[in-house]
Amino acid sequence: MMRSGRQALAGLSVLLLACAATSVTAAQPAELPRIGPAPRFTLTNQDGVKFSLDQQRGKVRVVTFIFTGCSQACPLLTAKLVGVQRKLKPEAAQVYFAAITVDPLNDDPPTLARYARAQSADLGNFAFLTGSHDQVEDVARRYAVYWKTQADGNIDHAFLTTLIDREGTIRLQYLGTRFDPAEFEADVRTLIAEARK
Repeated sequence: MMRSGRQALAGLSVLLLACAATSVTAAQPAELPRIGPAPRFTLTNQDGVKFSLDQQRGKVRVVTFIFTGCSQACPLLTAKLVGVQRKLKPEAAQVYFAAITVDPLNDDPPTLARYARAQSADLGNFAFLTGSHDQVEDVARRYAVYWKTQADGNIDHAFLTTLIDREGTIRLQYLGTRFDPAEFEADVRTLIAEARK
């Protein structure tokens, strides 16, 4: 299921969820859908250290794609995720954010480290990742993220933020940068709470 802005994209799965929600009491939120297993990957973080998605198994994980040379949309998306990270305290340790660059030729670890500091991300639970062109291209393809370097050097890419549960299952994907951070935070908290049931 993808969410864009304040509304979920239409489709049969949404209708089925709506029907199922009629049997759920108002005090009990509907369970988020299960899309499928999250693609696994190993890349290099802003400290030059290998990072695997599996290292954070047992946590709710957020995977998105940005690049540091992006002047508007990427900083907006990163700031939104950093804002959610702050609001999750004290549960923030149960959630891990990973932002993968789509400009691996320019976004080496020191560049990503500067970007992370500029965005005030808590790097205890937030990694900014890079790799070879082929590695990044493979991960982006498996997460259904289109990206292409234009002739003028600008990068065109899809904004898709994926929410993964503690077991490694994709539960939601947020399209674009204008999604409601309160809705996103609520979905993250729903996945945090699932483990307590």
